[in-house]
Amino acid sequence: MNAQIQFIESHQLSEPELIEKAKLGDKAAFRQLYLRHHKRVYGLCFRLSGQAYLAEEATQETFVRLWQKLPQFRGDSQFSTWLHSMTVNQALNSIKKHKSFWARFSSIHEHSETGCEKAEYEVFDKLLLRLPERARIVFILFSIEGYKHDEIASLLGIASGTSKAQYHRARKLLQEML
Repeated sequence: MNAQIQFIESHQLSEPELIEKAKLGDKAAFRQLYLRHHKRVYGLCFRLSGQAYLAEEATQETFVRLWQKLPQFRGDSQFSTWLHSMTVNQALNSIKKHKSFWARFSSIHEHSETGCEKAEYEVFDKLLLRLPERARIVFILFSIEGYKHDEIASLLGIASGTSKAQYHRARKLLQEML
């Protein structure tokens, strides 16, 4: 019964309150943070990796890392921004770990959208999967996630000009596919 009361109380807390409680080891507060953010984390991991199993692994690793690093969060930026950065790093690490290029070309994981919207996402996701890995990652980080080329270059360990070239390559390839 005590755990149930704790869960209900943590469910009603604001995000900053949940963060502070989770920093102190409150698992119910951390669970609420997980529930609030796991879909976005998974979506980003899926777009970057192109595989459901890699996205699931990266999502899990992101939240394990979040639990470990949460005491370091000082609140200088928004929590979602901090988590987003952590997610990108974990997804890129998972991709590096599973460097099998051909394995990522299996069927697309079904999303919960319906009708025309679902079909559009599936077509776009399939086109993204046909891009070379580096071009796909740069395209997603720049176009969808809003990173700047110098940030992408830093994340991937490449020059800013290489990031720009990969982005333009991805755009050209996508235009040719349409």
